Amino acid sequence: MENTHENRQAYRELLFTAPGIDQYISGVIMFDETARDSCVDGTKFCDLLRSRGIHCGIKVDTGIVDLAGFPGEGTTQGLDGLGKRCAEYYALGCRFAKWRAVLKIDTANGCPSAAAITANAHGLARYGSICQANGLVPIIEPEILIDGDHTIETCADVSERVFAAVQAELLSNHLLMEGLLLKPNMVTPGSDCKTRATPQEIAWMTVRTLSRTMVPALPGVTFLSGGQSEEEASLNLNAMNQIKELPRPWALTFSYGRAL
Repeated sequence: MENTHENRQAYRELLFTAPGIDQYISGVIMFDETARDSCVDGTKFCDLLRSRGIHCGIKVDTGIVDLAGFPGEGTTQGLDGLGKRCAEYYALGCRFAKWRAVLKIDTANGCPSAAAITANAHGLARYGSICQANGLVPIIEPEILIDGDHTIETCADVSERVFAAVQAELLSNHLLMEGLLLKPNMVTPGSDCKTRATPQEIAWMTVRTLSRTMVPALPGVTFLSGGQSEEEASLNLNAMNQIKELPRPWALTFSYGRAL
């Protein structure tokens, strides 16, 4: 179908009015256009979702740019004017926000570099602080891409370094830990790794990494599917919630757009 406003509006209205979604969906992350848009009958999308008990969220970053001096690595932009935009989105009915930071594993070229980890962790913390100052719950999303042939052990090592850096920046920037959510990658082998992992192995590595890096005050971890199929991601999440040998002080749940 042609990517027109009329078709985008019809698709989103189809999703937002679907019978029974409020039993399974607690929040919807929208782009600027959708947050301002309405159903064909004039009902604002935000008003429709809120009437169904579904929280409205908004993507506030403006994309990823190259990290100067570090070929192949990037950082997320969008801090300029963010406070004003957050206040406007709050007035529209949004109550949470999303900002995506992306890092990649490439051990041959030293990725992710310490500079990339620091830049992205700091950006996430500054975005989160501005959101909280304007009444929005920030979703903190440090995504380590699944691309590559790295092992699950390598992913665990990198994830631990990244999550620890993010947690340190959140605390040093005085974020209210009880008032945010973490949206990380699961700890998995790279998509080209010949040695695959079971849901139980992925669950163990992921929960272990979180327990080593994230404070118990964090209310919830809403995993991204990150290139996995919806079935793989769901099996892995299910296995995490069955672990009894490791502490799980946070709610472990999903933020998958893929299944839609």
